[in-house]
Amino acid sequence: MKKVLRQKMLKKRSDVPKSEILEKSNQIKERFFEMKEFNQVHTILFYISYDNEVYTHNMIKECISNGKHVIVPIANKENRCLILSKLENWENLDCGAYGILEPGKEHVKEASLDVIDLIVVPGVAFDERGYRIGHGMGYYDGLLKDSINATHIGLAFEFQIVDTIPVEEHDINVDKIVTEERIIACTDAM
Repeated sequence: MKKVLRQKMLKKRSDVPKSEILEKSNQIKERFFEMKEFNQVHTILFYISYDNEVYTHNMIKECISNGKHVIVPIANKENRCLILSKLENWENLDCGAYGILEPGKEHVKEASLDVIDLIVVPGVAFDERGYRIGHGMGYYDGLLKDSINATHIGLAFEFQIVDTIPVEEHDINVDKIVTEERIIACTDAM
């Protein structure tokens, strides 16, 4: 079920023109940057978008220039986990695992999950309870499970919100989802 939904949603997302992705991503950024959950924190873990995901590049650059501490993930394929690194300059990124930008080896500044106030979570699809389908690798499941202090906010296009995501034992839901149309408070939908 998850696999079929993932494939269907990835196809749908890949069919969206880049100009529409950028326009909707900008609307999501504006909505997200107005949230108290964003404004009241200092250290944010952002995913670095690729493949028609909600575009986070401008969000990250703006946060760095506004003095927020930005942490980004580095995929450790061998151990199937994420290494977290502080990002001080957008120019410090290189193409990494899976073709996703991540800090070049000489720019890695490892950070502890404990210092992160807010985690911006990617997803292929979400339901209103905050459950998500990712790319099926499990990288974010482990991270979210171990993150007890941070708020978890998913970024998604409205078309990525589905009625129900099949939930497995290891799945952790996000606290809120920001789309171009609304903010979904997931705890209210439980």
